[in-house]
Amino acid sequence: MKNMVQEILFVCLGNICRSPIAHAVFQHIVKEKGIADQWVIDSAAVSGRHNGSPPNSRARQVLESHNMQCKRRARQIKDEDFNRFDYIFGMDEHNISSLKDQAPRDCKAKILLLGDFDPEGDRIIQDPYFENGTEGFEKCYQQCMRSCTAFLEQL
Repeated sequence: MKNMVQEILFVCLGNICRSPIAHAVFQHIVKEKGIADQWVIDSAAVSGRHNGSPPNSRARQVLESHNMQCKRRARQIKDEDFNRFDYIFGMDEHNISSLKDQAPRDCKAKILLLGDFDPEGDRIIQDPYFENGTEGFEKCYQQCMRSCTAFLEQL
């Protein structure tokens, strides 16, 4: 891997469930690999509905069960993010479509579906927000762990 700093942004609909989990997972993985200084990591939403909100309590619960946390507050993606970040990962096809619609034609960021890196082929990271319990959040965590690990291995 290169020794320069790369910037990565994880995006979902509201930035309170999937993208904070992906953010925390990626942060954990690069710290474990001793390459945290090579990455700037953030997350955002395509919608501004939850701006300023902490991650959903079930997302925090699942992260804490894996000795991780994400203390950030939700924010909506900004136009300048498309030229700041090297990689912008959406969680589902709706996220990708929204991101590509908003992105400037010649943006710096590569807009990618995080699940495309899942070695188990589970491409879509479903929004667990409307589910009861934490099962969907745990599934999201597992998908993010596999996908983020595989993404880093491919660099």
